[in-house]
Amino acid sequence: MQPDYFAFYDLPESFLPDEKALKAKYYALSRQYHPDFHATAAPEEQRRVLELSTLNTNAYRTLSHFDLRLQYVLQRHGLLEEGKQELPADFLMEVMELNEQLMELEFEPDPAVAAQVQTEVERLENELKAEARPVLEGYAALPADQRPAALLRVRTYYLKRRYLLRIRESLAKFATRS
Repeated sequence: MQPDYFAFYDLPESFLPDEKALKAKYYALSRQYHPDFHATAAPEEQRRVLELSTLNTNAYRTLSHFDLRLQYVLQRHGLLEEGKQELPADFLMEVMELNEQLMELEFEPDPAVAAQVQTEVERLENELKAEARPVLEGYAALPADQRPAALLRVRTYYLKRRYLLRIRESLAKFATRS
């Protein structure tokens, strides 16, 4: 079981936490659990402080990075298990078409086609962001019974985002070759 980083920082579970509060909590706990301040403590206490220091670092690293935070929350709710990641067929068709264009670029480099794929990826990303923003912003305030539906929408957003990231990476490889 993953530790609850939100509880550790005394923050509500959120996809868009208060970044200032997050950073302030991280720095306060970094000072509190810095191993140098506990050098004369008993070995068990030193071990405990080192574990808390590591927990603090891992919590901040995860919660301060948007993609890692999405992944973390979804994993905590069991929504990123292998084989349970279905996406809408229309999105998969669009991605398949983009991937086919990328494969064609492998054999016949064409900057115009690459630019077209780039523009399409940006359009899809902008649509995704606009669709997900209200859910991400409102999640922390939702009553418990409404959170599962919101989490499913966020999972779809996360998975679509990852598909588009892979296409962007392929486009970047193409750009370095041409």
